[in-house]
Amino acid sequence: MSATSTSMRFGALSGFGWRVLNTLQLLFTIGWTTVLLPFALLLLLLCGGRRHWPLRMASRIWAPGLLRGAGARLQIEGFDTVDFSKPCIVVANHQSMIDVCVLFRALPVPLCFVMKDELAKVPVVGTYARAMGMVFIERGAAREATRRMRRASALFAAGLSVCGFPEGTRSRHGEVGQFKGGIFKFAIENGMPILPVAIQGSGTVLPANGFRVRPGRIRIRAGQLIYTAGLGPSDRSALATRSREAVVSLLERAAA
Repeated sequence: MSATSTSMRFGALSGFGWRVLNTLQLLFTIGWTTVLLPFALLLLLLCGGRRHWPLRMASRIWAPGLLRGAGARLQIEGFDTVDFSKPCIVVANHQSMIDVCVLFRALPVPLCFVMKDELAKVPVVGTYARAMGMVFIERGAAREATRRMRRASALFAAGLSVCGFPEGTRSRHGEVGQFKGGIFKFAIENGMPILPVAIQGSGTVLPANGFRVRPGRIRIRAGQLIYTAGLGPSDRSALATRSREAVVSLLERAAA
């Protein structure tokens, strides 16, 4: 569906109409997730604990369904030039809950996420995330976060890439916040390359403050891999700064 036809379809909705539509979209999101995640867990068992195919299910079925349900038109750029033959750490700016769907859909490889500790307690979602090897980080507990990140080394050994949002929270003003150093320390310790990724428009489709969905275009663009070979602990801040600058540059190019 074109941008013009989408605008015509939804442009006449009143405030009440939007509330009704968003309620239906929320129910669809809950229902779609509740139905699919048990199938993913079953697939995990059938695959002998290997996470590749259950994560593929998230990228090929779950995420596209939620993006379509939100009226999001996804534009993917730059990933075809990235060498995904080996795992990497993906770092992206964060504006919206829908960013996870965008990344699942855009990345051509199975992907695990670094997530807030509270999500581990969400019914069904928490069970799925733990089974898939997602890394849960508690805010303000730097030492425990480092310990949990080190556990994720097993994901790399299994050929899985890991994605994190180094800002630590969703941006409510569209600007890219400072990148925290934890995930970059982990990248240096494991010699993993960093892939900077910029997401533009997700905060308009689904803002950080509430479930107020509006159809629109989301653009996701990949940068070039930043290699960490030869870096030490003292390079963590510089790596975080370089990665943030790469994401900001990608956003500026997308807006030009």
